[in-house]
Amino acid sequence: MESKAKSFVHCSYVLSLVLFSFLGIQDSVQGRLLAVSKPDPKNAAAHARWLVSQNYWGVLNTISSDLGGAPFGNVVSFSDGLPNKGSGIPFFYLTALDPTARYAMKDHRSSLTISEYPIGTCGKRDPENPACAKITLTGKLVLVDNNSKEAEFARSALFTKHPEMMEWPKDHNFKIFKLEIEDIFLINWFGGAKPLTVDQYLHPKIRNQLASILLKPL
Repeated sequence: MESKAKSFVHCSYVLSLVLFSFLGIQDSVQGRLLAVSKPDPKNAAAHARWLVSQNYWGVLNTISSDLGGAPFGNVVSFSDGLPNKGSGIPFFYLTALDPTARYAMKDHRSSLTISEYPIGTCGKRDPENPACAKITLTGKLVLVDNNSKEAEFARSALFTKHPEMMEWPKDHNFKIFKLEIEDIFLINWFGGAKPLTVDQYLHPKIRNQLASILLKPL
């Protein structure tokens, strides 16, 4: 049954990529397939959602109970949904054998920092260059109810993007966490951080932007 589940997840992901390519809304960067083309930096919400959906990993920061409350950053994998169906909410597959999960269960305050650089769309720009976008989502890192529909969505999102996770040791007791976003810091061009509320981020006007592009006279 487990092998069939893995095959199903893998096939679903491959099919999604094929469909996106067929529809002509997919770019290739350094051999990677991008589900959606990079939005205009002026559209902060769309750009932020693109940055989160296209990335595979980031630095998750928690409050260390072992280091007197000092911030503790850790490289973690995440997913916000299936290809081209991201929710904007990052989900994680963590074990309490790692400090990040332990700290979060004592103090939920957390932040996730993501860079455009790993996606491969920054060209020759330095990762610190403001034109190479970066985003920090700040909020609370909380456990997801394992029997909920949200957990089902999260497992599908995580195992599709990171199929290796299904092979990780069962005795490590990995659990699903999510970041409840309370604040967004986005830099995607010179001139300082882009004003962006959580509501704007979660409900971007991507469809309207795409429609205007499609309807624009040649």
